[in-house]
Amino acid sequence: MVNRLHFSLLVFVLMMCFAHVDVQQSAFAESEEDYYRLVSIMTSKAQTKSRSQNWKPAPGDLVLEVSGMAVLDERRLAVTIRKGEIWILDGVYDEPPKNVTYKRFATALHEPLGLIWKDNSFYTVQRSELTRIRDTDGDEVADEYLTVAKGWGVTGHYHEYAYGPKLDHQGNMWLTLNIGLGLKQEHKQRAVHEPTLGFSQGRWRGWGMKCTPEGKLIPVCAGMRSPSGLGVNRAGDMFYTDQQGNWVATNTLHHMRKGAFFHHVEALASMNLKGSPIQGIKTIPNGLPFPEAMRRFPQLKPPAVWFPYKKVGQSTTDIMLDNSGGKFGPFDGQLFIGEFTQAAMQRVFLEKIDGQYQGACFPFRAGFASAVLRMDQGTDGSVFVGLSNRGWSSLGTASYGLQRLIWTRKIPFEIKEMRAQPDGFELEFTKPVDTKTATDPRSYKMKSYTYTYHSSYGSDEILAKELTFENLTASADGLKVKLKIKGLRELYVHELQADGVRSSDGQSLLHPQAYYTLNQIPK
Repeated sequence: MVNRLHFSLLVFVLMMCFAHVDVQQSAFAESEEDYYRLVSIMTSKAQTKSRSQNWKPAPGDLVLEVSGMAVLDERRLAVTIRKGEIWILDGVYDEPPKNVTYKRFATALHEPLGLIWKDNSFYTVQRSELTRIRDTDGDEVADEYLTVAKGWGVTGHYHEYAYGPKLDHQGNMWLTLNIGLGLKQEHKQRAVHEPTLGFSQGRWRGWGMKCTPEGKLIPVCAGMRSPSGLGVNRAGDMFYTDQQGNWVATNTLHHMRKGAFFHHVEALASMNLKGSPIQGIKTIPNGLPFPEAMRRFPQLKPPAVWFPYKKVGQSTTDIMLDNSGGKFGPFDGQLFIGEFTQAAMQRVFLEKIDGQYQGACFPFRAGFASAVLRMDQGTDGSVFVGLSNRGWSSLGTASYGLQRLIWTRKIPFEIKEMRAQPDGFELEFTKPVDTKTATDPRSYKMKSYTYTYHSSYGSDEILAKELTFENLTASADGLKVKLKIKGLRELYVHELQADGVRSSDGQSLLHPQAYYTLNQIPK
């Protein structure tokens, strides 16, 4: 009788322990999908059974390699595809998206890599021009194609992509131009040459341009390698992303402004052309730490954000402002960055120090069906994601397609903002923290590092240094924690790992990593 009672008690205790573990796991072992779920509107045939059961092919086996997107209203989305067409999709907000219709609006474009809807017209940047496209007779098919702006060089090199446009708050349309990589003699015959530095490139290649409402094309800034993403922040300033390569240590986000030079020196082939806001560069440092290169090369401007390679993507693409007023979660006003190779999306918080942008990047959402090339926010706050791996490798089950990312209305426990302070950083969280873990130095690790500025492909993290926490304090509401840190370094990335921090209800951070580009320490 006693043994049977002891056995029963033992079974009860074990059952309660396992039940407790299950509760803990269900409460705290959460994933990105719990907060932001994906709906596949159309993706190419997958090699696995992960494709939605409601998926159906677009008409005529349309290869939906999305290269530009423009939300039209609460039902319709327009997309450009790489092979030169504009399609209008209806029913894209439906769940499940079983009755999406496809109508071809425009054809015969040369690799359009962007799309906006403005003044009852579509605007897209083709390889050789910015084009306005519209339907004048009401049959929902384009019948007017007008050149809005042109004037950049096309030598015939495969890498001479042209991206855009994106609108700023003054009505200017911005575009960016890829550099040509390793031009052959046949290309150089159609290039411009800068004799002092010895660089040859197509006219304005590696430059950011803007087209005024009057149609004037203005070169603004230079030094771009593969600037496939453009986007405007809430203040109306324009940014672009660049991808790792020669002269580009890792992926970057830059504030585009007049006369700024970023990193790829072959863009200076156009330095002496009429209208260039950059002149007089005679020597280029090569093989130096980036902060030292800036000291020797005054025109060189740092990125607002470095994306440490593989830690926060491998090939940045589009830029999208969350302008939903909270319909997409707790990150209203921040920028979201597409990621090609890892088929993912990153998040960026920016601030201005002495008039210059800098800030932090965070992982946000992985698991898209293919490379994230384009993004646009729907009228309900959800995000349409255009996919195309364009022949390069990316994670995922498809080569192209269209997905939609939807907030589930649950708040993830995240570092919402990371702000620079004269003696460290201030973290703001999406939920109140557990004060004990959030003010324990053992909950954090931080190091800083920079990169080499050189003509070689990419760069390792160099001059790394572990940093020491001197004091940690939490705000009364538990939403902010100040980290007093010894040894901050300007023009270095400051990498934070906050694995030990818990929320007031015991949750771990969904993404405990943050990477702050500290160009200036606030005074």
